[in-house]
Amino acid sequence: MKELLDLYLAFLKIGAVNFGGGYAMLPLLEEDLNKKRGWVTTEELMDYFAIGQCTPGIIALNVSTFIGNKKRGVAGALAATLGFLTCPIIIILIIATCLTNFAHLAIVQNAFAGIRVCVCVLILEAVIRLWKKSIVDIKTLTMYILIFAVMLFKGSLPFNIPAALLVILAGIAGILLRGQSDAEKIKEGQEK
Repeated sequence: MKELLDLYLAFLKIGAVNFGGGYAMLPLLEEDLNKKRGWVTTEELMDYFAIGQCTPGIIALNVSTFIGNKKRGVAGALAATLGFLTCPIIIILIIATCLTNFAHLAIVQNAFAGIRVCVCVLILEAVIRLWKKSIVDIKTLTMYILIFAVMLFKGSLPFNIPAALLVILAGIAGILLRGQSDAEKIKEGQEK
């Protein structure tokens, strides 16, 4: 029961300060759950984010559920999910109740402008961390450039490639490239 409470409280804290969506949450998760608690590795976090991007729902919520499931199965998934949802639901209810009365105020608009800047920085930090862990050789750099180009020019292309399809194709490419690399290592080992 203590582990379930720990999961709930850990994700309650993260949910309370998670502004900007899933990628903005990556530095918080890495600091708290990886470095402090040792619940997940950085590689596991990257995998959870990749899967969370491909599955229905909110990335941050999906990642919370995956981590809770890793720690304590279905009960852990529920504890982490509920922990993550508690503060945002309360905050959203308060904001929804009050926003229409205060949204026009300059101080509120300025606060939102400041929050947007902070969220951009948090997302940029997450992108840099993902880059360092993901772009490890010329093959992954090539894959990155190709996918980036498709996304950059998708409005100009005569066809639309859904982001989910790109993720699936990248997964297949990763399997093929990794399999080829593993086969080369095995062959080198046999020759020695």
